[in-house]
Amino acid sequence: MCVTLRIKPGKQNRIAPPMVMVQNHYIKEGTTKEEFTKDFLSFLEQPTEAKAKMPGAIRNFGLMPYQKFPDGVLEEIADYLYEHNPLDEMPRGHQGKGKQQGMGQSESIETTLEQKAEIGLEYALSTKQLLGQNLMGAIQNEGTLHALEFCNVEAIPLTKQMEEKHGAVIKRVSDKNRNPDNAANEEEQYYINYFEEQLAEGKDPKPVVLPEGNNTRFYYPIVTNSMCLQCHGKPEKIDVNVLQQIKLLYPNDLATGYEENEVRGIWSIVY
Repeated sequence: MCVTLRIKPGKQNRIAPPMVMVQNHYIKEGTTKEEFTKDFLSFLEQPTEAKAKMPGAIRNFGLMPYQKFPDGVLEEIADYLYEHNPLDEMPRGHQGKGKQQGMGQSESIETTLEQKAEIGLEYALSTKQLLGQNLMGAIQNEGTLHALEFCNVEAIPLTKQMEEKHGAVIKRVSDKNRNPDNAANEEEQYYINYFEEQLAEGKDPKPVVLPEGNNTRFYYPIVTNSMCLQCHGKPEKIDVNVLQQIKLLYPNDLATGYEENEVRGIWSIVY
């Protein structure tokens, strides 16, 4: 199990991605300090879309304007971002006994995060299984048209059933929602874009875990497959009767136009 930690972006006043996200995009396995500093300073000294490594951030916040900093300040920022772990603030290059203690603390935190990710994934996948079994039964018994009626009436009550079972808040949200209750908020939109980037780069998306005091916020992508496309594919490929039923049940529907292996939304879970 791998897990991605994300420091929670502010919902109201956030004007740029969190620094931990900058680290995630600029510092890959094997990236040297010199390589990171060169790329980081190159962008800050002349921000352009061509140089940007975070297209999702540009979609969310726009291209950052050029800002003049005193001599040496950008180098100090780059040094801090490369050398420090956002989880425990232990320098990456710290040597000796301190390094071993820092590694132990980081490993302990990582283990806890992986455990939390496993819990969130269990909640998401068990809910997906319940919804999928019922949806498949509706399709097999009475066809896709009936499946639409099933989703319209039963999807949210079934999800509530799983919330009660797990003692969690479980939502499926999207930037192209069908049910108005499933519209993504600003923070959720941020992570939809993040998972889209991961898929576009050919990566296997990992759960995102956000510690929030005694609670944990968990995000994981909902990726389309062939069954999804019966109701969420491109309009010209959806059965005309199904398309008419979608418009009847959901006059403000946004949830069509997908192809296979695309992010249709995310699991947004708090436990």
